[in-house]
Amino acid sequence: MASEFQLEGDYLIGGLFDIHHVSAPVHYGRPETIECSSQPFLLPNYRRFQLMRFTVDEINNSKNLLPNISLGYQIFDHCSSAQNLPGIFDFISVNGLIRPWNEPQKQKTNNTEVSKVIAVVGPFTSTQALTVAPLFMADFIPMVSYGSSSSVFSGKAKFPSFLRTVHPNKDVIEVIVSIVLHFQWRWVAFLHSDNDFGNDGLEMFTRRIKDTEICLPYTKGLGYKTNYPQIFKQIEALRINAIIVFAPKSTAEALIMSAIQLNVTQKVWIADDGWSLNKRLPKEKGIKNIGTVLGVSQPVVSIPGFSDFIYSTRSQTHCKNTETNTFCNQFFNCSSLSAEEILAGDPSFSFAVYSAVHAIAHALHNTLQCGADHCNRNITVYPYTVLAEMKKSNFTLLNQSIKFDENGDPKYGPFSIVFWNNSGDAEEIGFYHFHPSVNVFINNSKIKWGANGEVPSSICTPECPIGHARKQNGIHKCCFTCEICPNGTYINTTEDPYKCINCKDTEWSDVGSTSCNLRTVEYIPFTDIGAILIIAGSWALVVLSLAMSVLFAINYNTPVVRSAGGTMCFLILGCLSLSSLSVFFYFGKPTISSCIIRLLPFMLFYTVCLACFVVRSFQIVCIFKMAAKFPKLYSWWMKYHGQWLIITVAFVTQAFLLLIAHLSATPKPYNETVWSPEKIILSCDTTFEAFSGSAILLAFLCFLCFIFSYMGKDLPKNYNEAKAITFCLLLLILTWIIFATIQILYQGKYIQTLNGLAVLSSLYFFLLWYFLPKCYIIIFQPHKNTQQYFQGLIQNYTKTISQ
Repeated sequence: MASEFQLEGDYLIGGLFDIHHVSAPVHYGRPETIECSSQPFLLPNYRRFQLMRFTVDEINNSKNLLPNISLGYQIFDHCSSAQNLPGIFDFISVNGLIRPWNEPQKQKTNNTEVSKVIAVVGPFTSTQALTVAPLFMADFIPMVSYGSSSSVFSGKAKFPSFLRTVHPNKDVIEVIVSIVLHFQWRWVAFLHSDNDFGNDGLEMFTRRIKDTEICLPYTKGLGYKTNYPQIFKQIEALRINAIIVFAPKSTAEALIMSAIQLNVTQKVWIADDGWSLNKRLPKEKGIKNIGTVLGVSQPVVSIPGFSDFIYSTRSQTHCKNTETNTFCNQFFNCSSLSAEEILAGDPSFSFAVYSAVHAIAHALHNTLQCGADHCNRNITVYPYTVLAEMKKSNFTLLNQSIKFDENGDPKYGPFSIVFWNNSGDAEEIGFYHFHPSVNVFINNSKIKWGANGEVPSSICTPECPIGHARKQNGIHKCCFTCEICPNGTYINTTEDPYKCINCKDTEWSDVGSTSCNLRTVEYIPFTDIGAILIIAGSWALVVLSLAMSVLFAINYNTPVVRSAGGTMCFLILGCLSLSSLSVFFYFGKPTISSCIIRLLPFMLFYTVCLACFVVRSFQIVCIFKMAAKFPKLYSWWMKYHGQWLIITVAFVTQAFLLLIAHLSATPKPYNETVWSPEKIILSCDTTFEAFSGSAILLAFLCFLCFIFSYMGKDLPKNYNEAKAITFCLLLLILTWIIFATIQILYQGKYIQTLNGLAVLSSLYFFLLWYFLPKCYIIIFQPHKNTQQYFQGLIQNYTKTISQ
């Protein structure tokens, strides 16, 4: 009876299956191949081994795929990645010899120079594949792995003839991440086998969660010397409730059994496709106490005829065959296994093995140019020609379209998402489809969670309340404190939960907002009742000033007009009218022009007015008090018209200061949003520093005017303009103190109205309290407007002083 590991045929396919597994390093004192049959037995891998045998038998019995061609196989128990090379050398040998120096071109003419196998199925693990792959890559022997998922094999520069029928790690990680995101677990541990497969999975997972809400506070490589109590103690200390286990079956079993023994409870375990369909663990006593087990798995595909094949082979006696023609590690005493036990084994990767063998057979079919009833036996089949046809694979197998991408990775096959139910079975609760487009579904209702029936949480910090931004604590973005967003900002958790975003200038928000509202734009229009009254007052001032000018012109030579200032009165009245221009520009939407004119006329022409009153106050004092004491100074003043010189200097100085101010900081429209956040108050932005020189000049003139006018408070009644000037100045100062106080306390839209009112009041004080009494005397008391009346007042004042 032939061995299970060998089958003669026209073309041989190699097979590498770790029916036994080296769980701990084996050390020898000399170079020696390990005896796999002495190592722990793995039933799921033996099931896959039988599936390859069945698939070859099915193809040989088919009249369509390889008519008049028989496939054979040479399979080895590949239990170790480092001490299991004789079988590999046998595969790549030519006529029993390994001749790496052989010239490739000789193969074109000599069929005996072709390697023993046309392709190899396996091995299962990534570490095993990494060890043996370079030997196959050298001769471009197709290597079709049914379990090696490390991402390194996608690099065709190093692995040109490597293909696989399982998804690479990045696809498995993609499904795991989708599960974690679906249930909003943010604080997870990643336990992985301490080998090429596990380390690659960790790298893929770390890279995938980089731009997500998932944090990885704990990772650990698992090996045969792992300290499980320490691992679970650290996980518990970090309050991690979701644990991803990315490891093969034996490593995962050791971990879960330790969790049961150590009484680890109420955790969520996420299994990769290597152990999610484990048959033993779901039925272990105490498995329910560890929490909920979810997993990613290859869909369980029923292979037609496989059960019959197993039952038929169990009736044969080749299990005990020990004939000398078997090669190293081609022996297993399977007599103790029943067909039921084999069929009940973990079905993971069954379709991967099945499709791997079929992919080789279809490639051979195309290489031999097979038709409906025969193949061309005259064609020499080289491994690299089979490889070329395999890369172009496009056939249907059990309703799945088998294709490979440019990296040799499968372009077919979904993943199932499973849950270990209370019956001890892995129940399918969802799926993840990659082709033709990504499609994910998880049926939450099928999952029976822990004692309270609610989805467990695994977070470092609870979510912030609405309107709060996160402030990261430490290195993990999942650990944070919550800070409420101030007014004028909002938080958009979908874009950036760590930053309060400033609202636009046209928007506003309250404290703790998630969006901004449009501000209401406010300004004082010309139709406002306050604006109408102030503008009317301005026109009235202009009319009154004009009327007074006419009255004073008619009565120019009278004592009242001359004592009021004579020609200077017309300058003062004209400047008051010109200053009133500013009032008109405090209303309407501000523009650069209106902001400039709002200040310029008032500050420039009011300076002239104040300068005139300074000179007028000084003249009154000189006439009645200083002329007698300082005759030379008085004569110089009169000779060189000192009054006009002072006024001109004040005007030129103010004009120069205003020019500098406007050039350095031109007044411009400004949106006031601080006073009332929900409103935009249109105003003018005037830099105080730029206009401080002009303001100081005005204040200085007021000060001089007040000093001189106060000095003349006891002069004759009709000559006592100083009292009127002093009173006007007191009203002026009081008005601007009141306005400044209001401006500090209130910055709403009506501040513009109050500003215009303050300007207009400043003009009316002099008009009403200085000029209006003069007009009254001229019109209603003409007897007081005579030279004799004024002379009498002066004589009485002189007598009073002399006494």
